[in-house]
Amino acid sequence: MKAGDVMHGYHITTEPTNEGGGKCVWAFAEREGRVYFVKRFLEPKRPRGGGGGSEASRRARMRECAEFEDRHRSIMERLTPDAVGAGNLVLAVDFFHERSSYYKVTERVDTASMTKPHALDTRNKSVLLRTLALSLRLLHDLGIVHGDLKPANVLVQQRAANAFHTAKLIDFDDAYLSGSPPAPGVIAGDSMYGAPEWLRYLRSDTATDPAELTTGCDVFSLGLITHLYLTGALPAYDTGAHASPAEAVDAGAPLRADERLAPVMRELIEAMTTGDPEQRPGTGAFFEALRDPNICLLDRRTTVARPSRIRVGAHDRGGAEPGRRPDEAGSSGQGGTGSQDIQKGPFHDL
Repeated sequence: MKAGDVMHGYHITTEPTNEGGGKCVWAFAEREGRVYFVKRFLEPKRPRGGGGGSEASRRARMRECAEFEDRHRSIMERLTPDAVGAGNLVLAVDFFHERSSYYKVTERVDTASMTKPHALDTRNKSVLLRTLALSLRLLHDLGIVHGDLKPANVLVQQRAANAFHTAKLIDFDDAYLSGSPPAPGVIAGDSMYGAPEWLRYLRSDTATDPAELTTGCDVFSLGLITHLYLTGALPAYDTGAHASPAEAVDAGAPLRADERLAPVMRELIEAMTTGDPEQRPGTGAFFEALRDPNICLLDRRTTVARPSRIRVGAHDRGGAEPGRRPDEAGSSGQGGTGSQDIQKGPFHDL
């Protein structure tokens, strides 16, 4: 891919770069008067006809490519740009291969993002976190794990003067179906925001089953991001003994939420970052808790009224039926006939 190339109708208008691209290079392109972001993956590579290597090696590479294609296409089929509640998701509009490389296309968006969300006022923080939770709830209702949830993949933007700041979720390249992650050597993520079970799986821990990598991984990451957005820092842990929050939790050392946070928020973050993914509240419970913006206050002396009880459906355990759509913003988040009281974890009394 280079400037001037035309691939699948996309006219590449800039030279490709790897800046911020991870395992890919990207460029801008135009098609039918619209501007797009085109990404070329560096791996995997489709074997070319007549190329070197043994037949066994060729078959292994083709299996890897087939799994890569299936994962990306299954996410695109479930998560479409016209889905209800997808307005704050930057989703792929095309996925194809050209010669030996795979490409993904999204519409070009403004990637400017606020760098210090913790400087926002309480109401803005609440709206920001609710929009992020709503986007994640859509994914989780469809049985999709984002797979690389971190601040760099959340654009904090203000669409107009005096408007609230909202979160736009980007980069679904590492998404997978809940309980069905790619192989340890393929799975991606960020070590500082990953969950303990993800970390063990990444390290090929034989005691960690792939089925453990569910939407709960995103919830752990969301707990860390929430703490960062509210306080400007991650929850406390022994950085001398552990390289990341996940490593600390996996070693049996719970993270310590900032004492300035409201008690309910501290409980919520601690529940979201517990080592057992089954004990973590879902994104629906998180969304409901934020109905009261005062939960985002930093003054420890502030008391926040506890809601009665949040009721969530099976989707809050990552068990939604494929294709199920979430309620629009402002809904109760109930799961209909399958709803049940949250019973587990320190935040489940809400």
